[in-house]
Amino acid sequence: MEHIVEVKNLKKSFSIGRGDFRKKYMINAVDDVSFNINKQEILGLVGESGCGKTTCGKLILRIINPTSGTIMFNGHDITTIPQKDMARFRKQMMIIYQDPFGSLDPRMKIGSTIAEPMEIHRMFSKDEKEQKENRILELMEKVGLTPDQINRYPHEFSGGQRQRIGIARALATNPTFIVADEPVSALDVSIQAQIINLLKNLQKEFGLTLLFITHDLSVIKHISDRIAVMYTGEIVEMATRAELFKNPLHPYTRTLLSSIPIPDPKTKKRPVSLKGEVPSLINLPSGCRFHPRCQVCKKECSVVKPELIEVTKDHFVACNNLSS
Repeated sequence: MEHIVEVKNLKKSFSIGRGDFRKKYMINAVDDVSFNINKQEILGLVGESGCGKTTCGKLILRIINPTSGTIMFNGHDITTIPQKDMARFRKQMMIIYQDPFGSLDPRMKIGSTIAEPMEIHRMFSKDEKEQKENRILELMEKVGLTPDQINRYPHEFSGGQRQRIGIARALATNPTFIVADEPVSALDVSIQAQIINLLKNLQKEFGLTLLFITHDLSVIKHISDRIAVMYTGEIVEMATRAELFKNPLHPYTRTLLSSIPIPDPKTKKRPVSLKGEVPSLINLPSGCRFHPRCQVCKKECSVVKPELIEVTKDHFVACNNLSS
């Protein structure tokens, strides 16, 4: 299949701690990550808070610059090109933010908010004011908003409606690729389903490619074609949605799946408990980073760092104990 995004050995390091009496540390928020996203596919990126999911999404969009590695977008290497030269790619790649209120300017009416990307990319001239307004109204209708809401401010909308505004803004430039950064985590469960269904419908209608970032596997199950699981800056497993839920091979993935609640009081399910806590990125374990919490680790796991390998077709796992 044709790839729209190709990421190879991507790394992002941050320096923390400053001043005369504080030691400086380097942390690898994203550490040697490689994956592809196929055209018109939804790739789910899942993991605990702080594992590097959002950083990975921002790196692909070049909102932040990578420390090393390669980012290919539509066959073009965008890893190190200057920000001024990124303008021709910005129109094709957009983001939907996690916070549906914080991502909107409280002083801007939503019509202006949706129009802003069009104006930045000069999609309409001054003489095409009517065409621009028709485009805004069309986008509002696509996401479930009404024309009479065009002159309202963000505080006049509910959380779900604000996220619809954010989605309309992301669609304004007719992008081919969208990073959806936990777009439903701040919403009520009933509203989450509406937004997920909306994104699925829009993805099919416009032929979009999505990187859907979340910590909730029950959400990712309903929207993704493939799923990549992250732990402390690394991808530990990647497979199709059906394969991952049917045959999880990494102990961390199995633990995540066991924690998904079943909406049936008669069904008893015993989640797999993990030892300890997520390690600090300042002081990561040697070998496999998951080994201090793993129920099936071997002696070599504390020494040998596992590589992400293809164990069956399109099923990649980084584990020294695949036979267990």
